[in-house]
This record gives sequence, C-alpha cells and structure tokens, in this order.
Amino acid sequence: MSLVTDSGELAAYCQSFAKYPYVTVDTEFLRETTFWPKVCVIQLASEDQAIAVDALAEDMDLAPFFDLMANRDVVKVFHAARQDIEIVWNLAKMVPAPLFDTQVAAMVCGYGDQIAYGELAQSICKVTLDKSSRFTDWSRRPLSDAQIDYAIADVTHLRDIYKALRQKLERSGRLHWLTDEMAGLSNFETYEQRPDRAWERHAHRARKPRDLAVLMELTAWREHEAQTRDVPRSRVLKDDILFEVASAAPRSAEALGDLRAFPRGMERSRAGAEILAAIERGLARDLKSLPKLERERRSGGGATVELLKVLLRQVAEKQGVAAKMIATTDELELLAADDKADVPALKGWRRELFGAKALQLKHGRLALTVENNRVVTLEWHEAQDQGEEQPRDEAASA
Repeated sequence: MSLVTDSGELAAYCQSFAKYPYVTVDTEFLRETTFWPKVCVIQLASEDQAIAVDALAEDMDLAPFFDLMANRDVVKVFHAARQDIEIVWNLAKMVPAPLFDTQVAAMVCGYGDQIAYGELAQSICKVTLDKSSRFTDWSRRPLSDAQIDYAIADVTHLRDIYKALRQKLERSGRLHWLTDEMAGLSNFETYEQRPDRAWERHAHRARKPRDLAVLMELTAWREHEAQTRDVPRSRVLKDDILFEVASAAPRSAEALGDLRAFPRGMERSRAGAEILAAIERGLARDLKSLPKLERERRSGGGATVELLKVLLRQVAEKQGVAAKMIATTDELELLAADDKADVPALKGWRRELFGAKALQLKHGRLALTVENNRVVTLEWHEAQDQGEEQPRDEAASA
C-alpha cells in the first residue's frame, strides 16, 4: 500500500514512471452533487511500482501527474478511459497521449461490448476483485487501508490485462485497428461540454421539428446554467420537465406556471424569464435548417437495415470482434440510405471486414441464407448469368 499525500513525493514517482514504456491509470471521483467531476484519488502503476495519490491532500500540486500524462514516450493505459480523461481535460485542458483503452482493445479481441474491468480481470488475470469499496465516499478523509488497496488493485491488474491484450492484438495483426478509436478518445472536442450540443442526447424525445427547435434552446440554457453553478443538470431542471416545456412551448409566465410538472413559482423567477426567452429563440428558428428527427431518418430502408444487422452479426462472430466495434445501428441506417455515407464502416479495416459486404448485400450481389442453423453468405460473381452461385464459407449462429 502506497498513498502519496505530498507534491514532492508525487513528482519523484512521476519522474520514475516516465522511464517506463507504459503506465496504467485510474481515478476515483464524485459528481453526484456537481456538474464537473471532483477527482479524489488518482492511481498509477508501472512495471514494478503502484501508488494512490490523494488528490484532495492539502497543497497537493498535480502538475507532475499532468506532465506524465503529456509525455508521448509513455503509453497511458486506461480501462473505459472517457471519464478519467474528462477529469484530466477539465483540470489541465490537455488529453493524455498516447492512449490504450483496454475496454476497446477487449472488444477487438472478442470479449464482447463494453466488458467491465472486473470481468476482464477474472478472465485474463484469474482474480476476483474485492468490490466492497466500489461505492465508497472517496472524498472523506482519512482514506481506509481497504479503500487504498481497492484503488491500487485497479491499476496493478490493469498491467497484466494490458500486456495480454496487446500481445493478442500484435499476434492477430489487429493492433492498428485501435488507431481510430484512440484518435477519438484523444480528441479534446470529445470532452468539451458545449451547451449548443446538449440537445443531441435528447433529440429522440422530439416529436416534430418545432419541438426540436425549442428543445435545442432549452437544453443549451440548462447546460450553461448547470456549468456556471456547478450543479447537476437535474438540479436546474429535470429531464421530464424539460421535455414537457419543449412540447408545450408556453409563451407567458402564466402558461409556463400552468404546466403540471413545472416547479411552482419558478415561472416568476430569473430562471423562468430565461426559459421563456429560450422558447422564443426556438420558435424563431428556421425549421428547414434543423437536423432530421430520429423517426425521419428511420422512415426508409427498414428492411435493408435489418439485413445489415444480420450480416454485421455474422461478420462479428466469424471475426471474433464486438459488433459495436464495427458499426452501430445509426451507422447502419446511414449506410442503408447512402452507399457513400460518412461512416467508419466504409473506411479502413471496417470496410474490408464488413463495409464492402454491406454494399454487396444492398445491391443484390450478396445473399444471406441459413444452413445448419447458421447464417451463411452467398456471393454471386460473373457466373451468375449462367445461374451459378458460389457459397462462401462464412457463417454465424442463427
């Protein structure tokens, strides 16, 4: 057990870690009562050292940690990296690089979609992690020995998981498959909390373009308010209320206050006035300039999308790759509508694996059938004019 509570000690450890080719990283944080995550503990491990850093220790300077995260000679290994990287971005406005996310790597290696760290530790390291401190309050001090041991275990087992997955990827020639995924995780835009894009999480709730226009303005207002006050979005206005306001689009304080779920009295407050102003901005939007609603995007090509889903499953099972790693349902819908859709499935290794077959399926040059309870693809070549078909040895469970 090694708990670092001094900035000088942290600097010494980070200087030592910088000599290694990789370092495993994890964080423990809280955000139940805040908008921005509050980092409490940072865990780091190299080949022969592991520490837990008390990020809340008095006068703790995390600059050495950020320097290590920026060191391009050291691979930063995370599991499900996004939230941890968001913390680094919020505190230092930088993104750790280069990155290796073991959850993404596990998807490429056939461990399924978004496998949990504990499951991966069980599968690769043959250990069952102690979860007793999983939901502990990491902001309370002093930290117990059990908490520190729990935190450090998250980065010590991660070393073995990283080495095992990297070896599998190198042997299979798939290490480069992670490039696109790591590029997305390394892009600072991934972590910017932009109020003008807050609507994207809720677009499926809009029934018609006018609802979407108002929702876009309301979510932008709520996001800005939550960030400014550093409180959860629900403390500003709960989702259900937000959707009700967007649908009703009241244009007066009286009409706003008459909404069943709207907090009593709020319509006469500063927030109420700002909500009404947001509604007016939404109603003034040019509806023709709005993004297409979910139901509008899905209105055509339903049968094609369903066939593409079957093909995706067949390819994923044959290749031992999580289907989500190859294409999402949204991407399949775009692909069904447009042969030149700007989707990952039509680029690089995904095109070789799936995209090219998807286009063949769309245009009748590839068929799906079932043999012995397994989906099989049948591809027609020049010989189709003579009525011949050439079955391919590509199958998956039906």
